[in-house]
Amino acid sequence: MADFDAIFKAYDIRGTVPDQLDVDGARAIGAGFGRFVRDHPDGGRTVVVAHDMRPSGPDMVAAFTEGCTSQGVSVELVGLASTDMMYFASGSRNQPGAVFTASHNPAQYNGIKMCLAGAMPLGADTGMGEIKALAEQFVAEGIEPQGEPGTVTEIELLDDFAQHCLSFVDVASLSPLKIIADTANGMGGLVVPAVFQHLPFDLEIMYPELDGTFPNHPADPIQPENQRDLIARVLETGADLGLAFDGDADRVFLVDEKGQGVSGSLTTALVAKGLLAKTPGATILHNLICSKSVPEVVAEGHGTAVRTQVGHSYIKQVMADSGALFAGEHSGHYYFRDNYRADSGLIASLIILEMVSAAGVPLSELVAPVDRYAASGEINTKVDDTDVVIEKVATHYADADQDRLDGLTVDFGDWWFNLRASNTEPLLRLNLEAATPAECDARVAEVRSLFA
Repeated sequence: MADFDAIFKAYDIRGTVPDQLDVDGARAIGAGFGRFVRDHPDGGRTVVVAHDMRPSGPDMVAAFTEGCTSQGVSVELVGLASTDMMYFASGSRNQPGAVFTASHNPAQYNGIKMCLAGAMPLGADTGMGEIKALAEQFVAEGIEPQGEPGTVTEIELLDDFAQHCLSFVDVASLSPLKIIADTANGMGGLVVPAVFQHLPFDLEIMYPELDGTFPNHPADPIQPENQRDLIARVLETGADLGLAFDGDADRVFLVDEKGQGVSGSLTTALVAKGLLAKTPGATILHNLICSKSVPEVVAEGHGTAVRTQVGHSYIKQVMADSGALFAGEHSGHYYFRDNYRADSGLIASLIILEMVSAAGVPLSELVAPVDRYAASGEINTKVDDTDVVIEKVATHYADADQDRLDGLTVDFGDWWFNLRASNTEPLLRLNLEAATPAECDARVAEVRSLFA
């Protein structure tokens, strides 16, 4: 039996199959999703449903679809899709959507990312709780059909999605760069070729086979060890740059021609710089664990930088409220106003490739001016009580500027850190930035000494 308390997260549903998420659970969640969107002002009577390459996906989709149609909601089946392709389906068709994926998690996991019509986010405060309650009710009482059952049709959107991604750049301006893309047996193996076949690049894809058992390495590119194969191949072939996609291909990390990884913060700064050159004065969002170089670059480009909480549902809401052109997260999520405010690693990649083509210099030379500080990366520490530790740290640094937008941020000007509690585990997440690597290491040790 599905464990809804374990699998319903702040932004999505995720758990191990079949002990935490099984087909009966998927059917109940489908019925809950159908009932919720049917009655929601930004819902509707038709939804789009997709899945990634995980072996459990087709059976999960079939059960979820049964649940939806039982509530009088029709389903358009997209089939295999990246998460950003599902957002495109939802946005372009103005229908709610769901994709079965566990993103970068290991093979035994699956989950569901859902949205309202127009790719509007569903999160803890915007419907996830209601869907969970409905699903629990359907498990306890059975799924009672509501009126005429919905229909099921199959749709093909890959070509339309590819053309949408290409609309963000001037294809004619692109140079014949040598590119290595590591899609890690994830959904990038489907969408990357569909987009890049229209471009002048010499593209090599590593691990393009769609295989949800991840036989080569985990599809989690934020972990340096999962970029090793890509780095080696970039150096071996003399490629201009590398692209590392996660399992559902909505995130991407860059590797420059020297084999150096480019953080999500620096990619955010680069994309912001490129977009502001075309749209001066635009508003750019960045989450609060991004490097200080991001707001500095935005200001230099005569844009307006707005700092946000971590998480896509928060960012998408601030984008809607502010009309922001672009938003970036340190975790490799990049959101675009003209992509229904949804994130897309593919679109971010294309914008960077357009910038490299226009500049006529290696990626490392584009990155150098925005790479201004030493960052710790996210350091997770298990503690007995996250709240107690956060308050202890806040008291210790009482003489610094502090805010509580998301966890605790402490800023001394020449160094700063953010300390946040995990939503799901007794972990503290520390992100710290300083002027030099030595100072960064010393400050990390200083802050972590307060955790005991």
